Amino acid sequence: MNWNKKKNLTLILLNTLGNNIINLTSLMGSLVIFVSHALTRSVMPPFFIKEYGKQIVVIGWASLPVVGLTAFFTGGALALQIYSGGSRLNAESAVPSIVAIGFLRELGPVLCGLMVAGRVSSAIAAELATMRVTEQIDALVTLATDPIKYLVAPRIIITTLFLPILTGVGNIIGIYGGYLVSTEKLGFNPSMYIESTFKYIEMGDITSSLIKATIFGLLISTMGCFFGFRASKGALGVGRATTNAVVSASILILASNYLLTELMFKS
Repeated sequence: MNWNKKKNLTLILLNTLGNNIINLTSLMGSLVIFVSHALTRSVMPPFFIKEYGKQIVVIGWASLPVVGLTAFFTGGALALQIYSGGSRLNAESAVPSIVAIGFLRELGPVLCGLMVAGRVSSAIAAELATMRVTEQIDALVTLATDPIKYLVAPRIIITTLFLPILTGVGNIIGIYGGYLVSTEKLGFNPSMYIESTFKYIEMGDITSSLIKATIFGLLISTMGCFFGFRASKGALGVGRATTNAVVSASILILASNYLLTELMFKS
């Protein structure tokens, strides 16, 4: 009897594992097809210029305050922590260079990506999911309008292009936050701080930050559009699509950040 129970339990576990693997594989295949269609159609006319302009405001301009505030306070906190840790090793002078390099290489693109993922990816998923469950996307097809070109392409292209801009602004604000805390609270000389900051920044640090931001922008917009398009079951489906978009985008940002760091800074 015990053997039969163990056998049945094993079969149930294997069946569950197999179903999960099949579902994951199917999801990944659907994602690849969706992304390939979106990127292919986004470069083909017609182009809905009005929709692109709307997304520039919604995704680019409206994301600037949250990115700026996050970068500023993180830069200040980073300066305090580096000074506190460096004082144990008599290395307080390293604060300017570490704040700048740390923000350019890691904190700037990752924090900007995560904040935009929370704001933009959720908004995209919620908007498209609502359109899906209310059959507005089906109405576009009825009117001979490609929903991928009209809804998905502008969001993917604008997010991919504008996240590096937001990251660049965030990097500047974050480094300034570290500068302000260091000069006003920690007693650093302003001119010496600026000189030390620029002395150790290399072009590769700036380039890597922008490359990461571009890839993060593609991931954020793709997750939002993908899960929004797949939504179903009314309000519950909209909530699930929003949650899945934010969680997936955040995990992919952190995972891809490690892979990109490994590739670009491998010694």
